[in-house]
Amino acid sequence: MKSSKMEANLYCITCNEETPHLITYINHKIESVQCEDCKRGMKIRRDILKEFYKEVYNRISTKPSRITKEYKEDLSGFLYKVPIRMISKPYRIMNDLNESRKVIRRFKREEK
Repeated sequence: MKSSKMEANLYCITCNEETPHLITYINHKIESVQCEDCKRGMKIRRDILKEFYKEVYNRISTKPSRITKEYKEDLSGFLYKVPIRMISKPYRIMNDLNESRKVIRRFKREEK
């Protein structure tokens, strides 16, 4: 689960002009938009755990087809990389889980 922020100039109803806004995304979907001048903003209500479960399910269910595609494109490269990937996979999973936990915790704190 990835969280990112972006700045954009948008029209603010409160300021009655185009001002810089901070847009927050979770998994490439807008979570909130806030005017940086007047601090007025809007949040989009979503079930963050449902988003997380959907992402995990999608990654697990598409893994066989992604592996098949990869070895069909370059079998020798695939066989060369498999041992390295098997060793590094637990580390990569832990990094993904830790990042997802941080996003979920931040989202839950802001929700209260």
